[in-house]
Amino acid sequence: MPEPTIAADFITSLPGDPDTRNLPRQVTRACYSRVTPRGFPHARLIACSHGMSEELGLSPATLGMERFTQVFSGTRLLEGMSPYAACYGGHQFGHWAGQLGDGRAITLGEKRGNSGQQWELQLKGAGPTPYSRGADGLAVLRSSIREFLCSEAMHALGVPTTRALSLIASGEWVKRDMFYDGPPQDEPGAVMCRVAPSFLRFGNFEIHAARNETDVLQQLADYCIARHFPHLDCAAADRYSRWFEAVCQCTATLIVQWLRVGFVHGVMNTDNLSILGLTLDYGPYGWLEPYDPAWTPNTTDAANHRYAFGRQAQMGLWNLVQLANAIYPLVQAAKPLEQALEGYTRTFETEWLEMMKHKLGLHTIQRDDAALIEDLPPLMQRAELDLTLFFRHLATLPAAPLTALPTWLGEVSYAPTPLACNTDLLHWLQRYQQRLSQETTPPAARRTAMNAVNPLYVPRNYLVQMAIDAAYQNQFDPVLELHDTFKHPYTEQPGKQHLAAKRPDWARHKAGCSMLSCSS
Repeated sequence: MPEPTIAADFITSLPGDPDTRNLPRQVTRACYSRVTPRGFPHARLIACSHGMSEELGLSPATLGMERFTQVFSGTRLLEGMSPYAACYGGHQFGHWAGQLGDGRAITLGEKRGNSGQQWELQLKGAGPTPYSRGADGLAVLRSSIREFLCSEAMHALGVPTTRALSLIASGEWVKRDMFYDGPPQDEPGAVMCRVAPSFLRFGNFEIHAARNETDVLQQLADYCIARHFPHLDCAAADRYSRWFEAVCQCTATLIVQWLRVGFVHGVMNTDNLSILGLTLDYGPYGWLEPYDPAWTPNTTDAANHRYAFGRQAQMGLWNLVQLANAIYPLVQAAKPLEQALEGYTRTFETEWLEMMKHKLGLHTIQRDDAALIEDLPPLMQRAELDLTLFFRHLATLPAAPLTALPTWLGEVSYAPTPLACNTDLLHWLQRYQQRLSQETTPPAARRTAMNAVNPLYVPRNYLVQMAIDAAYQNQFDPVLELHDTFKHPYTEQPGKQHLAAKRPDWARHKAGCSMLSCSS
């Protein structure tokens, strides 16, 4: 393997836990605890992201080495590695949960990529830490497959995200209750190496504020600004408010991109929101199929729909308010924080409208564009249109005025009755055609532009669940096929039509194909 992973700048810059016992406990006045991965002598590599490995300078030959599997299963440490688990808290489903922390994530260290980016390498499922709260710190294969596939798919979709390097079967069994309805079952375990410039989240700052550890909070904020927001003046008196403003902006941009591709995070707690505006912690995520802004993929959220598709922007703002409360001791003024929160709303509204214009292939500005765009989602919901497939087919709409609904609408609808009598939808399509006639972009160029922002292949839950079912029979080709297909989500790929199909009826209520729990 190439140059050894270097010790993380995080632990050389910030206060750590002096207690070296790997026991569940409260960790105060520290940003991390040193901990050694448990190790799995029978681990074997299932899949690897070649794009991420190339960025890290890892050759194809390296990926096939036993040493690679040992290192990225946590079984062997390279020289210079100094593993640790981070301390953080969080608001979960609207309630302060106290200390949480990396309960099943262990950072090995950092490595500079070929692009010049410094990457943090983190193992998920490599054993317990002081933040495991009595759990085992392990991960099962199904949740690891879901995060491996989705994080790399999101990268290819152009959505800010953490990345995945490797997916490794631990060779051991892990006991889990998938839907918290008992009894627990033995499942194959796995370790995933995920990669990001930083895994800092809102909760990293909240925990120190909650404990009145203002000096530690300031050290962490100064580190974050210097390391990840270098365009800000680290010595400026208003650096904390300007930093918060930047976090608000990147969070708004992130959520707009989620909505563009139909992604529903499912568990937008403050401990799952990245300070860098990255998609973080792929738990019970889902992809909107029949358009429904109230849909959530999380069974834990089934009663309240707090983190439903259409509420993600609102929940982003709620979480940012909690972060503002946490860093108030550093800013010592409410006004700049309030202004930054108002900026979040403005940024989201502006970028959402611009994003929707691109999805519709509109490039000039017309007075009635906002009304045309805002009228569409309710019609999609009423017709139960598949979000992904509707926009792909919309790019093929002919210039000739419509007198009836296109036949393809029935193919992308989940409605139990025909759509032929949906005059409101027909009227909208006619308005849309009229609007397109005012564009100067040639139809072929418009279709190309629309297909560049409207994906064809996304990690629908039923597709990923089918791959998981095969993996549980030691058949990993479906996982590899999905991983390969999702590298090019906007380009039609021969022989992959089955991976661009709407959800079949049998998957509507099948476990793992629609909704999931927070269980790993």
